[in-house]
Amino acid sequence: MVSLRCKMIVQQELDRIGIPYLSVNLGSVETESSIPCNQMEELKESLKRVGLEILEDKKNILIDKIKLAINELIQSGEDATRVNYSDFISEKLDYDYTYLSNIFSEVEGITIQQYIIALKIERVKEFLLYDELSLTEISDRMNYSSVSHLSNQFKKVTGLSPSSFYQSKK
Repeated sequence: MVSLRCKMIVQQELDRIGIPYLSVNLGSVETESSIPCNQMEELKESLKRVGLEILEDKKNILIDKIKLAINELIQSGEDATRVNYSDFISEKLDYDYTYLSNIFSEVEGITIQQYIIALKIERVKEFLLYDELSLTEISDRMNYSSVSHLSNQFKKVTGLSPSSFYQSKK
């Protein structure tokens, strides 16, 4: 779960199926007791229909926590993007960054850095679509060294320049 919408869907499905829970947070659900197999299967199927899945493998759970930490940092705003990503992830999850990086690459097939870049570019797309900030302000907010660096990375990921992307969505 990486959004509040996902959290609401999970809560609705838990309520619909009748599974009592203590809390639903982004990426985790705490239940009052273990969930019977038939209810767990029903929950898995209903979540699958909306594009969500239950992670039970420890590596996948750790990967999900890494993604949540990165997403939290990128979505949180200007000041948070000034921190070192590897330090932030390592401290947040209380694991050595090299270990996390190796597991992430093994499971996802991309590096954490590539994932961060992809998420940052998605955030830049949002800023461009809302048309509230200049490219210089977006570059600064997303902690790029320059507008040129942002533009080059944007084009490498999307195949379009930021201005071409903006024009095509307009």
